[in-house]
Order: sequence, then C-alpha cells, then structure tokens
Amino acid sequence: MKRVFLLFVFFHIFQISKAQYTEIINSKRPGFSESPYGIGTGVYQVESGLFFKDSNHKAPLANTKSFGGELFLRYARFSEKLEFNAHIAYQKDEFNHEFESNFKTNGISKITIGGKYLIYQQNYKDKSKEIRSWKRKMAFDKKRLIPSVGVYAGVNTNFIGKDYKSDEGISFKGAILLQNDFTDRLVLLTNLIADKISTEEQYYSYIVTMTYAINERWSYFIENQGNIYEELAPEQQFGTGIAYLLSPNLQIDASARTNFFDNYSYLYLTAGFSWRLDRHQDSFIYKNQPKQPSKKRSKRKGFFGRLFSKKRN
Repeated sequence: MKRVFLLFVFFHIFQISKAQYTEIINSKRPGFSESPYGIGTGVYQVESGLFFKDSNHKAPLANTKSFGGELFLRYARFSEKLEFNAHIAYQKDEFNHEFESNFKTNGISKITIGGKYLIYQQNYKDKSKEIRSWKRKMAFDKKRLIPSVGVYAGVNTNFIGKDYKSDEGISFKGAILLQNDFTDRLVLLTNLIADKISTEEQYYSYIVTMTYAINERWSYFIENQGNIYEELAPEQQFGTGIAYLLSPNLQIDASARTNFFDNYSYLYLTAGFSWRLDRHQDSFIYKNQPKQPSKKRSKRKGFFGRLFSKKRN
C-alpha cells in the first residue's frame, strides 16, 4: 500500500498535481513548460542547474557557444492558487564570426519576476470506488480532455549585464498554462507565451510537454517548443530528459534538446536539481464547531418570515 501511495505522489515531480501542495516536491525542471499549479503555501523552493548551448548559424554568425547557470525561486503565500517566482540566469557567450573578429560576453542575462494563479482546476471521478461495473471503472473519463487552467504574468527587468540589456528597458511577459491529466501517470502540459510585450522585440511561442512517471523514483518527458519572430532561437526545437527523486524534498535531473527544420544546428544540454524547504500547514475546518450566538434582530417580520416562524412553532 505504501508503494502505491509513493507511486501516486511521484507523478507530481514534473508539475503533475491534483492539488497545490503535494507530499513530494513539485518541480518545473528539467522541461521549459510550466504547470498551472503552484507549490503550496508555506513552501520555499529552489530550482537550479547548469546549461550548455551550441548553435551554428549560417548568417550572420558562424558559431555561438554559451555556458551558464540559472536559478528559479518559488514561493507561495496568501492562497493555495497563487505563487510568486523569480528566474535569474548568468551566462558566458563566445561568438565566432566568419569574416569578423571573434568576441566574448558574460554577465546576468535574465531577471524575470512574476507570479501565476490557478483559474480553473479540473476534478476527476474516483473510479476506485466503482464496484458495480467493470466497464465503467475502466472507461476513459472525458473530463480529462478539459484541462486545468492557470495564468502567468511577469516583468523582464533591466537589472542585468550591459551586454544583455535592452534599449527599451523593462518588458512584460504573459502566459496561459494548461494541464491535462490523461491518466495518473501520463500528463500533458501546454503553454502559450507572449514575451517582451510592448517592445519591438516581442515574440510569441508555445511549449507542449508530455510527461510519464515510470515508477516512484524515475520519470521522463518529451517536449516541443515553437518560437515565432525570435531570430536567435530555433523555430522548432525538441527535447527529452529524466528526473530522479532522491528524497521527498530533493530531485536531480538532466535533459537535452535540439532543433529541426532550420538551416543551422542547435544543441542545448542541462543538468540540475530542485530542493524545497517545506513549511506547509494544512488548514482545517471543524464541522462541529459551536456556532457563535447571533445578535437579536427586530421582532418585525415580513410575510414569509411569519409563515416559517409558525411552521417552526
């Protein structure tokens, strides 16, 4: 029974959750997509990793190599549906031109602060209690085709390295976050993203991630990301990766992604971990709590008040 329970809660490792708080860490890594669900109130979470990126453009750059690290901080307060987060990245780039001199850059390339809110949470039937019909118990719940929905809003700050600053200053980012739990093991995440809004560099993208839990320790994912009007990123990239649960509050991961349908090669590798400090406390509602004495109201009653009063007497 314990093994079944651990298997169930591990499905939340790649943002799979039926509620905000889970017994096992709920991490965004190693995929790029994000679940509409938060981590739960009273939870402090750190997600970090190293990355290496190598791309060979035919023009205007011959080769670009990047190495760096990223930090994703998450915290939930006020409501189980609300989460605040910050994404920070530092990187070193090496640009190799075909006809010009090579040069290098380094510094903080991203500081994005934002939050997300769960608008709609889909609920599913508990078929474990279905004993009258085997067919009904095994039938697919059509509600699973309707996703849970969340929204994200953030600000791309300009407190970054001079080589990565935008001439237009800060910009805004928004996203619609969808999640379909097709089974207790198989989950689909869909993100529709608008980044650098209100600037000339604005672009739109989508991320679709399919996650599958192998057992209570291992899980893997496949992912497709498409970018529109983003010159320095592939139009289509595909990734895959794995995660391993070391403890209820600690996860390690690794992933790789590449591009297709472009006229240049692209490779992105990353490895990292997720850790949380769990200070979550469940709120309890006492059904048999004694009622507070109400204030005396005026003895004057309307028509229905008099009728109901007579019936009670």
